[in-house]
Amino acid sequence: MTTYTPPAAEIAFVINRLIGLESLAALPGYESVNAELLDAVIEEAGKVASEVFAPLNTVGDKQGVRFQDGAVTMPPGFKEAYKAHVDGGWNAVPIDSEQGGQGLPWLFSMAVQEMWQSANAAFTLITLLNQGATELLLTHGSESLKAKYLPNLVSGTWGGTMNITEPQAGSDVGAIASKAVPEGDRYRVYGQKIFISYGDHDLTDNIIHFVLARLPGAPEGTRGLSLFLVPKILVNDDGSLGAPNDVRVVSVEHKMGQHVSPTCVMAFGDKDGALGWLVGAEHGGIAAMFTMMNNARVGVGVQALGLMERSRQNAVDYARTRIQSRDILKPKEPPVPIIRHPDVRRMLMAVRSATEAARALAYSCAACIDFAKRSPDPAAREAAKAREELLTPLVKAWITDFGSETTSVALQVCGGMGYVQETGMAQHVCDGRVLSIYEGANGIHAGDLVFRKIVRDQGAALRALLAEADEVLAAIAKDSSPAFKALHRHLGDSVVYLRASTAWILQNAKEHVADVAAIATPFLRLAGNTVAGFYLIKSAWIAQSDLAAGQGDPAFLTAKIATAHFYAEHVLPLNAGLAMIVTEGAGSVRALPEEGF
Repeated sequence: MTTYTPPAAEIAFVINRLIGLESLAALPGYESVNAELLDAVIEEAGKVASEVFAPLNTVGDKQGVRFQDGAVTMPPGFKEAYKAHVDGGWNAVPIDSEQGGQGLPWLFSMAVQEMWQSANAAFTLITLLNQGATELLLTHGSESLKAKYLPNLVSGTWGGTMNITEPQAGSDVGAIASKAVPEGDRYRVYGQKIFISYGDHDLTDNIIHFVLARLPGAPEGTRGLSLFLVPKILVNDDGSLGAPNDVRVVSVEHKMGQHVSPTCVMAFGDKDGALGWLVGAEHGGIAAMFTMMNNARVGVGVQALGLMERSRQNAVDYARTRIQSRDILKPKEPPVPIIRHPDVRRMLMAVRSATEAARALAYSCAACIDFAKRSPDPAAREAAKAREELLTPLVKAWITDFGSETTSVALQVCGGMGYVQETGMAQHVCDGRVLSIYEGANGIHAGDLVFRKIVRDQGAALRALLAEADEVLAAIAKDSSPAFKALHRHLGDSVVYLRASTAWILQNAKEHVADVAAIATPFLRLAGNTVAGFYLIKSAWIAQSDLAAGQGDPAFLTAKIATAHFYAEHVLPLNAGLAMIVTEGAGSVRALPEEGF
């Protein structure tokens, strides 16, 4: 049950048919992108995932990391696995060739990441951090900093981290107290950070920490934060490694899951101050750090997708081989594999449909990153950026919440054996539970969706997306088959619920802000159910068209339609209740006084 097979056909269908590979290939710089290249990337990345990373997943969970004498050591085999990642050039997939990267689409990179995270989520989290750190320095670093640090970040020879959280400053980033004191063209950084993923390890020669801190006299709150590049090992002018910086690992957290991912408490400047260099403008730290944070938020959604796919495969394998009870339609015959029992089939379809919906949503968001960066049309770039910003909280929060539920259902398929560590299912549940917490707890993202994405543009980005849903609904309406009538009805109803809920938010956001905040999370669930459902049902409509044209594998395409049909009948009807919560449920959230709890 602990094996992993890359879902190559699913990945290729979403990129080729749902998103449209030809539209991606038409972007400047992507002229070499074609179906053959995509297939090669999926195949080769899939081999690394299944043959190199996946075999270490259980090993890492059991052994965890070792913290001794102020240093973190990874279990045996992990340095070699990371070297295979670096040697294969995988860290540089989405980075422009001018910067030493492969110059491939971010969408390709997220497809690779799905396979990485399925294979070994706790370990390959480092690859997400590295790519985010690389993009941050590319976007905001000075030419001298990029010349000195970028080549090794691009290759993955050096790792990158994000240092935000402090004991008194979790979700309230503005409460950060770490400070930076100017010293010529550099700074001395002082402070303590907590929950720093891969804050220390022995996988790379150096670790480049990006640290939020305050300059003397800086304004309070987030407006006063600046961003600093603080290397673990100081780098000489010729690029060689010098003396250790004043950076120390205080401790490593003991966690519910992700045991092979070192989550560190970091101390900067215990002695003379950790040497750091300003990234971006003074007091512009939040704007700069958001480049890495937004990248990571999409990546965390892809982490959840990877665990959903892994748990789906494991649940299906178990259900096919576990013999238990008789077929309800053939009570006199011998016991059968549990996959023949209706409730097990329901659970397997729930896991399958959730996984496919999550993939369609995450990949659609990743494609927006490419179009926002490279489209030659300014209006198209602006529209793609607006869509990316709208989808990011859905990818991060909706997929991770739904992912936790999905891995739990997959465990349920396996019954008592799912609860036993040796089968691997419990690890998927434990590894995935943190995803709705880190990179911003999901309640923060619900507020972001409502106030910064919906209210800020008065719902314009969401209206544009729902207009595309209307077009698909109009096309589906011409199909007379019972399956597509059901798809049309349930998606159409959900679009109505989402529009009505959005209107309620816009009407109340100014005068009843606390009420809007109280229902932000159910609104995000409603939006995620609907938008992911739209992409999934659009996929089914494309599959139907391919079937009619005699293109593609009929069994694969028929399964796409059946999966969307299940989602439409088992997930989308929940939106009626969510819409009612949004428009009627705010008062009860705040009805009980504090002392009543």
